[in-house]
Amino acid sequence: MLKAGDTAPEFELPDADMNMVRSADLSGQSYVIYFYPKDDTPGCTLEAQEFTDLMNDFQAANTGLIGVSRDNCASHGRFRDKYGLDVTLLADVDGQLCEAYGVWQEKEKNGEKRLGIVRSTFVIDGGGVIRHAEYGVTPKGHADRILEVVRSL
Repeated sequence: MLKAGDTAPEFELPDADMNMVRSADLSGQSYVIYFYPKDDTPGCTLEAQEFTDLMNDFQAANTGLIGVSRDNCASHGRFRDKYGLDVTLLADVDGQLCEAYGVWQEKEKNGEKRLGIVRSTFVIDGGGVIRHAEYGVTPKGHADRILEVVRSL
């Protein structure tokens, strides 16, 4: 698993509109990248809405917001439009970025083990260094806590 001080993995992934977003293009800009299990599910919707509600605060702190799941671009577009989300949603369909960040893990639910995305969030500075890493987060109130982390850096 990644930790503060590690170099953030590079990426090149499509967003909900199938535009490519590259980590190299974010050089010099801080951003929050959060990984969530699935579009349009209760916890993931709550988390995305809370980040969207705080978009202006993150922008005031010169920090972008990126959400990542293994859903495809069309699913992201429907999710974004249904809830009016402002967060950039990236489609990691093959799971390479999830693997690079260490969020693709074995999880257990109702006694059944399977692989899935462990809800996780990372704050990346303008130099591409992870300043904060958090695995296994709870959606409610998470965006507020991450905003406080961003403001403290």
